[in-house]
Amino acid sequence: MAIVDINAKIPNNVDLVGDRRLQRALEQWQPKFVRWWEELGPSVFARSPVYLRTAVDVGAQGWAHFDHVEMPDYRWGIFLSDPEADRRIAFGDQQGAPVWQEVPGEYRSDLRRLLVVQGDTEPASVEQQRHLGRTAPSQYDLRNLFQVNVEEGRHLWAMVYLLHRYFGRDGRDEADAMLDRHSGDPDNPRILGAFNEETPDWLSFFMFTYFTDRDGKYQLASLRESAFDPLSRTCDFMLKEEAHHMFVGATGVGRVLARTVQLMRDHDTDDVHPHGGINLAVLQKYLNFHYSLSLDLFGAETSTNAANYFAAGLKGRFQEERRNDDHQLSSATRTVPEVVGNAIAEREVSQLAALNETLRDDYREDCRKGLDRWNRTLRDHSVGFELVLPHGGFNRHVGTFKGHRVSPDGRLVDEATWRAAEATWLPTEQDRAHVQALMIGVTEAGRMASWVAPPAQGIHSQPLEFDYVRY
Repeated sequence: MAIVDINAKIPNNVDLVGDRRLQRALEQWQPKFVRWWEELGPSVFARSPVYLRTAVDVGAQGWAHFDHVEMPDYRWGIFLSDPEADRRIAFGDQQGAPVWQEVPGEYRSDLRRLLVVQGDTEPASVEQQRHLGRTAPSQYDLRNLFQVNVEEGRHLWAMVYLLHRYFGRDGRDEADAMLDRHSGDPDNPRILGAFNEETPDWLSFFMFTYFTDRDGKYQLASLRESAFDPLSRTCDFMLKEEAHHMFVGATGVGRVLARTVQLMRDHDTDDVHPHGGINLAVLQKYLNFHYSLSLDLFGAETSTNAANYFAAGLKGRFQEERRNDDHQLSSATRTVPEVVGNAIAEREVSQLAALNETLRDDYREDCRKGLDRWNRTLRDHSVGFELVLPHGGFNRHVGTFKGHRVSPDGRLVDEATWRAAEATWLPTEQDRAHVQALMIGVTEAGRMASWVAPPAQGIHSQPLEFDYVRY
C-alpha cells in the first residue's frame, strides 16, 4: 500500500520526497497552475469558504475529507490507486505479460499523446464553467460546481505528474502547454471541439456533466486497462471523483424536469416559460445538442490509431476483462454505420478498427439509463412527453456523418429541410435567452431558484439548509 504524504507541499502517495528532481520540477509547475486558477478558474467567491471534499487517501473507505476550504487553498494532490500484485496485460499482442512500470521506448509518443489529450480536457471544463458561480440556483448547486472545478484541477495534476515523471523535457513542455491553451481561444484553443464550446447557463452545465463528463468516464475506464501501470492506477482513482460529476448532471437534469412537471400541473399548461420554468421541448433540444457534441469526442467510427493502441496494450475497452472474447480481436468483425447515397447503411469492419464505435455503443447504453429515470418522472405524472436520445448521426461533426444532415429520428435530409426544422431540434437564440433570463443567483441557504426542484438530500449528511458556501 502506497503511503500518503498529506502534509507535503504537493500531497501525494508517489513518494515525491524520494525523487528530489521530480519534486523540484512539480513545485516549479505549481505556481503556474495557481496563476492559471486565479486567472481562469471560478470568477466569483474565490475566497469564500466552500464545503469541499479533499482526497486524503486511496482506499475504498475514508478516502475523502469534508470541510470548509477557500478554493485557492485547496490541497490538490497526486494520488494513484494501490498497485495490484502481479498484474498482467489483459489484452492486445502482449496479453499475459507483466504490466509496465516504465514507458517502453516504442510507445513513448503514443502514450504521451493519450496523456496530453486527456489532460487538456480537465482545465478546459474549469474555463468553460468559470462564470457559472454568479448565477447558481442554490448554495447546494454552487458548492457542487466548485467541487467539480477543484477535482478537474486535481485531474490535471494527475496527468501532469505522469508527464513530468515519465517523459522528461517533452513531458514538462506538454504540461506547460496545457496551461497555455484556453477554451474557445481563437489562436490557441483546447484540443477537442466540445471543450471550446461555452457553458453559459446551468442547464448547459447539468447537460455537460451528464453527457460530456460521462464521455470522460469511458475514456478514463479505457485508459485504466492500460498496460502502463502508473496510468492505469491514476485513472482508477480519477474515476472515484468523476462519479460525483456525473451525479451532479443526472440529478441536476432530473430536478429541472421535476420542477417543470410541477409547474405544468400547478398552472395546467404545457408552457411553463411565463411561470419561471423551462419547457420540456427546450430540455429535449439542450439534450440533443450536448449528446451529439459528446458523441464526437469518441472519434471516427473506424480508427487505425485506436486499433494500434489496443494491439500495443495502451488503451483497452470499457471493462475489458469482463468481456467474453480472446481480448486480441485479430479476426473478429462488427458493423458500423455509413452513408450510402441517400440512405444510412452499415458495413462490416474488423473489431480492432471499430474500437471507437464499440466504446460509443457502451456510452449510449449508459446515457439511456438516465433517460429512463427522467422519463419515469414524466410517466408517474401522466405527462404525454418522453425524452429521447437522437440518432447517432444527428448534428455530428466527426466521423462518417460529418457533412451530412441527419434528423433526430435518423433520416438523411437535405439542407433546406434541415434549416426548416433546426429550430425544433436544437436550442435557438430565443431558447437560450429564456434560459439565461432565469439564471439569477440564489445565495440564501436552503432556497432554490424558480426553475429547479430541491435535491432529495444534502451533501455528506448535511441538511439542505446548511451553509455550503460561506459568503
